[in-house]
Amino acid sequence: MRDLFIEIWESVRRNILRTCLTGFAVAWGIFMLIVLLGAGNGLMNALLGSSQSISINTMMVGGGRTSEAYAGLQSGRNIQIEAKDAELIMRAFPDVVDNVSVTASVSQNAVYQDNAVSITLQACYPEYIDTEGLKLQYGRFVNRKDIEDRRKVMVISDQVAEIFAGSKSRIPSMLGKMVRCGNINFKVVGILKSDMSSSTRSAYTPFTTIRTMFNKGKYVDDITFTFNGLETEEENEQFEKRLRALVNTAHKAAPDDNSAIWIWNRFTQSLQMDKGIGIVNTALWIIGLLTLLSGIVGVSNIMLITVKERTHEFGIRKAIGASPWNITRLILAESISITAFFGYLGMFFGLVVCEILDQTLGQSSVSVLGQEMSVFVNPTVGVDVAIEATLVLIISGAVAGLFPAMKAAKVRPIEALRAE
Repeated sequence: MRDLFIEIWESVRRNILRTCLTGFAVAWGIFMLIVLLGAGNGLMNALLGSSQSISINTMMVGGGRTSEAYAGLQSGRNIQIEAKDAELIMRAFPDVVDNVSVTASVSQNAVYQDNAVSITLQACYPEYIDTEGLKLQYGRFVNRKDIEDRRKVMVISDQVAEIFAGSKSRIPSMLGKMVRCGNINFKVVGILKSDMSSSTRSAYTPFTTIRTMFNKGKYVDDITFTFNGLETEEENEQFEKRLRALVNTAHKAAPDDNSAIWIWNRFTQSLQMDKGIGIVNTALWIIGLLTLLSGIVGVSNIMLITVKERTHEFGIRKAIGASPWNITRLILAESISITAFFGYLGMFFGLVVCEILDQTLGQSSVSVLGQEMSVFVNPTVGVDVAIEATLVLIISGAVAGLFPAMKAAKVRPIEALRAE
């Protein structure tokens, strides 16, 4: 084995510049593959990270407009969801539906001392923090006692708290402070950590308080609930049909009218997102492999040139007893060695670039619709990708050297010895 590597080194050393230029194409191909996969992972991790805190097994139901006449009523009627619809859903599907929460909202100008900000008062129940995956940073969320007593309390985001307090360091000081919304003073009992799962300009208050103080009546914006026992996309679709029929019928709309109400299922959305991520990953692999292909062609060309230049040498080897396999093994080993060396060089620099992306873009965020979103989250590749890339390099090297090796093995000693 040692002699084999010495022979490979001597062959490479004789054509060092040509080998390096050809190897650069291989290094560039694997470099682009790693960077593309790393950047793709970073973007997808950022996207997934924004929704990881939210329960995947969650559905939301809201009002729409009928698209067909039903029970003597015309089409085009607006359907408004009512608080009693939540109780109807709970009674109809006790084995499937878990936590149910209704919400209603009203826009207000919130004022604390000399600071003011436009916010949305979100009326909700205690279960809302779980169904929406909100992250409490300080204090507490709305509780049952707040609902029963219709307390004038609110939970605000850390960004709103920072505006009121004047600085990040003073955010906790907002607990217990009174904030005026319209003509009503609310006591701050909790502060949420802002992320993509919640609006940074929303304040959460007891549903009964908003319903009474702002005369919201029986209507709500939407119903959110968690569910269990629905494991497949087909089971979720069947449940959605039953749910739609139930709510539509309660509002005198056709059971199969898809426009009467809208249903947002985070479970099926998650499945669709997983499919999308799989397609993106496949596309990145294809782009990277196509880039690597140019390097493979280059290695194959240099090995063909090497075989032609060493025809005389191979003739001597055969004349003194070398078998075709010995010649083939030498060419394949040289091809794989060149491909693997420059490939790992490209892989190393690709990982370095991914680490740089993590330390720069990974530490930054952008504001999307008033919410802070990370640009990159852990834009690196895993051990599995490194193993796959290694296999790609070995196979690429073998493929690049296969034809030249077969040509070298067919060299006839007499013809080779005559070659100059």
